Amino acid sequence: MTSPDIVELVRRLTAALGSTLVSTLAGATDTRAALSWSADGGLRPDGEASKRLECADAAWRTVSHAESDQAARLWFIGANPFLRGEDSVITANREGRFDEVVGAAQALANDSFSG
Repeated sequence: MTSPDIVELVRRLTAALGSTLVSTLAGATDTRAALSWSADGGLRPDGEASKRLECADAAWRTVSHAESDQAARLWFIGANPFLRGEDSVITANREGRFDEVVGAAQALANDSFSG
């Protein structure tokens, strides 16, 4: 069962990252899945995809609060030194490495606020 707020969460992430990236980070094989998830009366993500979306949303809010939305978008798609293998956040999130994603977001935010 997914939260009724999942539609708004998907809409927010899609506005920030685009539907293809949101679909990918959620682990969907259809790159347009986020469009369906955000539509009134559309399909809803399964439990695993919802977990991925919730983690991505938390990371997005942390990073975009510390930096600009544009910097946060780049943070999601670029190599990240705080992730195993310097993977992108998109890859780590899709693989369910939530602790790493949240830790990387917090590391960026801590650095932004201290420097």
